[in-house]
Amino acid sequence: MGHLSLPPSKRNARQWRILDLVSAAFFGAVLVFFLLVFTPLGDSLAASGRQALVLSTGDPRQRQKLVALVESGQQQTIEACPAEAVDHMPCEDPRRNSQLSREMNFYRERHCPLPEETPLCLIPPPAGYRIPVQWPESLHKIWHSNMPHNKIANRKGHQGWMKEDGPYFVFPGGGTMFPDGAIQYIEKLGQYIPISGGVLRTALDMGCGVASFGGFLLKEDILTLSFAPRDSHKAQIQFALERGIPAFVLMLGTRRLPFPAHSFDLMHCSRCLIPFTAYNGTYFIEVDRLLRPGGYFVVSGPPVQWPKQDKEWADLQALARTLCYELIVVDGNTVIWKKPSTDSCVPIQSDFGLEFCDDSDDPSYAWYSKLKICVGKMASLKGEHAVGTIPNWPDRLTKPPSRVRLMKNGNEVFEADTRRWARRVAYYKKSLNLKLGTPAVRNVMDMNAFLGGLAAALLSDPVWVMNVVPPRKSSTLGVIYDRGLIGVYHNWCEPFSTYPRSYDFIHVSNIDSLIRHSGSRKSRCNLVDLMVEMDRMLRPEGTVLVRDSPEVIDKVARIAHAVRWTTTIHEPEPESTSREKILVATKILWNLPSAS
Repeated sequence: MGHLSLPPSKRNARQWRILDLVSAAFFGAVLVFFLLVFTPLGDSLAASGRQALVLSTGDPRQRQKLVALVESGQQQTIEACPAEAVDHMPCEDPRRNSQLSREMNFYRERHCPLPEETPLCLIPPPAGYRIPVQWPESLHKIWHSNMPHNKIANRKGHQGWMKEDGPYFVFPGGGTMFPDGAIQYIEKLGQYIPISGGVLRTALDMGCGVASFGGFLLKEDILTLSFAPRDSHKAQIQFALERGIPAFVLMLGTRRLPFPAHSFDLMHCSRCLIPFTAYNGTYFIEVDRLLRPGGYFVVSGPPVQWPKQDKEWADLQALARTLCYELIVVDGNTVIWKKPSTDSCVPIQSDFGLEFCDDSDDPSYAWYSKLKICVGKMASLKGEHAVGTIPNWPDRLTKPPSRVRLMKNGNEVFEADTRRWARRVAYYKKSLNLKLGTPAVRNVMDMNAFLGGLAAALLSDPVWVMNVVPPRKSSTLGVIYDRGLIGVYHNWCEPFSTYPRSYDFIHVSNIDSLIRHSGSRKSRCNLVDLMVEMDRMLRPEGTVLVRDSPEVIDKVARIAHAVRWTTTIHEPEPESTSREKILVATKILWNLPSAS
């Protein structure tokens, strides 16, 4: 059947309107297609997945009323968020962040909504959620139903990252630059740097994929904090945490990373695609800030002897020479440098124009602090915390580190804190019926870590601990890293940079101090929002332990009921001289009602 074509002069006005609408719809569809497929907006929207929740703000006055009702115990239960929110991260939401500047990947850094813009609801688990596979079996396999995202398996399966196997995702241990497995790759690095023997303890793996590198370094007693942004692969860090590997959602963009200076003995980039020489070497300088004197910097992949990247490779080598890094080896597409142990190296004249930072700059201040194009000094500690000088692991855990002397009566405070937490943890295990020390607890968070005493006391347990320190207490996080432990700065009036259901056990001492102005009784934010955030991070059947005054514990118990936790309240250990109570809460496994 043919089509009747009318000459223009024969078409009536109604036909023209129909043609206009059809044409507009067609070209609109084409435009949307190109936006989604060929622009960052499309990638951002695809990465956002189930993130419609962030667009609903509600009435701030109604929200305040709900908070007051929950605090007073009059609101029995906080409602569940919709099913689309199962992987919601308030500060790393691509829909919100895609509207921001792309310069230096600013839009992929953390950008938190105001509290009144955040829906007050509980994140549900995905349909079919199961209690996670226990460590160490989880290093090799996890339940597919707990995060049914096949994108990485489909894209990276040929490189040995992960693949679907029946009800599981399995992890052969490969990576883009080590498809034959992390063990073989680590053995290769061990030919050039002291992987074994306790010389190296803390490591940072940048752009980590599913964190197999960090996972397999654990058998060498090297504790690796792996990070990657939330990106089009969607769930790299979520997979790492489900496996029981220390990991954190993070982007190296315009700000310092939230760690103190000289934290890591080893920094590693395996095809992380960070342009270390861009912006006058800003990103390499950030590596230098974080790398312990005498530590090692490993880059595998571009631009190291990479096709068509000769200039970038030459610039990277020139920048390393400018900072007096010792070239250990170039082995294929892998390069290893060693950072100098002292400040004897003065940045030489080069195209990068580097100078030492002003004395007023605190190299350990790193909470929403912009990256700087200057080299930090380390003379104040006289090389005492350099690799090769600092005690080997595990001796460094219990010896007062050099940075503790920056605190008033630092050595005495350190030793008293260590003894206190040894007593407390022994009491927790003996008297509070906790799962600490069993395979049921792998990922632990200490929300107010001070000197890392809890983590040190858990050394014999099959756990790793994320030690969180308020930004205003920057000196103590440096001590934590000197002990061979890991952690981050964080202000608890904002959500944490992790996926839902990340931690088995969350510990917080003096929870009220986390939401109050320093030295004041006035609150900066509210306890309801903080406990809803704790619920977001906690795995079903996970445990929360809170130590605080009886008045605060009563308030915590009322809110715990509203977030669907079961609670018990206990006296502190007999040796305690403080006026405290201990609340132990368990998050029950609940599900959204199925659609009828």
